[in-house]
Amino acid sequence: MNPDRARVLKEGRDGDGKGPVVYWMSRDQRAEDNWALIFAQELALKRGLPLGVIFSLADEFLGAAMRQYGFMLRGLREVEEALAKKNIPFALLRGDPSEMVSNFAEEHEVGAIVTDFSPLATKRFWNEEVVQRLSIPVYEVDAHNVVPCWRASSKQEYAARTFRPRIKRLLPEFCEEFPGLKVHPHPWDHGDGTDLDRVRRDLSVDRSVPEVGWIKPGETAAKEALRRFLRDKLSAYDRDRNDPAIDGQSNLSPYLHFGMISAQRVALEVARSDANPNSKVAFLEELVVRRELSDNFCFYRPGYDSFEAFPNWAKKTLNDHQSDPREYLYDQNELERAETHDDLWNAAQREMVLRGKMHGYLRMYWAKKILEWTQSPEDALRIAISLNDRYELDGRDPNGYVGVAWSIGGVHDRAWGGREVFGKVRYMSRRGAGSKFDVRAYVERVASLG
Repeated sequence: MNPDRARVLKEGRDGDGKGPVVYWMSRDQRAEDNWALIFAQELALKRGLPLGVIFSLADEFLGAAMRQYGFMLRGLREVEEALAKKNIPFALLRGDPSEMVSNFAEEHEVGAIVTDFSPLATKRFWNEEVVQRLSIPVYEVDAHNVVPCWRASSKQEYAARTFRPRIKRLLPEFCEEFPGLKVHPHPWDHGDGTDLDRVRRDLSVDRSVPEVGWIKPGETAAKEALRRFLRDKLSAYDRDRNDPAIDGQSNLSPYLHFGMISAQRVALEVARSDANPNSKVAFLEELVVRRELSDNFCFYRPGYDSFEAFPNWAKKTLNDHQSDPREYLYDQNELERAETHDDLWNAAQREMVLRGKMHGYLRMYWAKKILEWTQSPEDALRIAISLNDRYELDGRDPNGYVGVAWSIGGVHDRAWGGREVFGKVRYMSRRGAGSKFDVRAYVERVASLG
């Protein structure tokens, strides 16, 4: 494994380590193609030590409901089964992650902890707390990005055009094939098995947002979704990707969000395919450049989910136009119930509520209309994030925060011609949408969902 994928969060005492190595799984919920797990096993094998995996379940996480928790827990059950075949025990901990991980490490005399990388403030806070509580070495591995976030850039990038050359320069170094996970030769029975189905039944999270049946969770389902995309959709991706009226997208975003499949595995298989080259370029731009640019923004920009994170030109123009009259005004409840005058927006909102997924083009339109129909950009940002995180399977994600910030606050965009409410932030219209795809067909398709 390229050593630059890992970094030391804490040197710790006793560098040789006498206790088991533990991989604290969080963002990357898979047994295969997982650099953090691979690093943890390499460390354990080098020291001749047992290896275990833990996952700490917080009973509340950034507005997630049963839809997201259920999807995640069903996937973790498959992770547990896959790890068992490699002689690697899995334990689910419940409670405050920083406290539970620290307590587990102390109780089991763990020698080192490896965790996966997330740029989001909540996981970084948990990491800091664990580092402060424990005296053992703690490592962080970026198993989510093709190019580790801290290697891709040492600062917040202004836009895709400044970030893209950095990524392309580093891809040959990092876009390598994964080694297989070995059957671990040093057994460890820590007696912390968990009935994941029972945990799912007993959770006290919001159950008014139910699980969805159109997509199956887990590594196996993710790999099958990738195979279908490569076989049936990739060649036409450049043509079909921005048409919500047809099923032209990969539908991989929930799997990528929960780390049930590696973005690097997806990139490798797309690059190897014999699909239309233009489609391959378009897809890899979104999967690698745009996606990893979102991690860059959240990693280097404090308050990434706030108005203050917008570029200065956008903050100024939005403040200058905050008092502009709005033709329509809706509160969060009306928006959540899809009770606006715009049938396209209502359909996008209903699809998100019913299926937990919204087409990428429509998510931009959806967020921009929230800006147009609310009292302030701060209100628009708050409402868009709240709805996105409550209903989307891939909510609570850097892509989501940056997508909303691009739509409402011009992040990674440039200033456009001025207009009411938006100022110089890019505008999107119902008429413009109608010129790109069959709006009526999309609205009717959503209506058929119930």
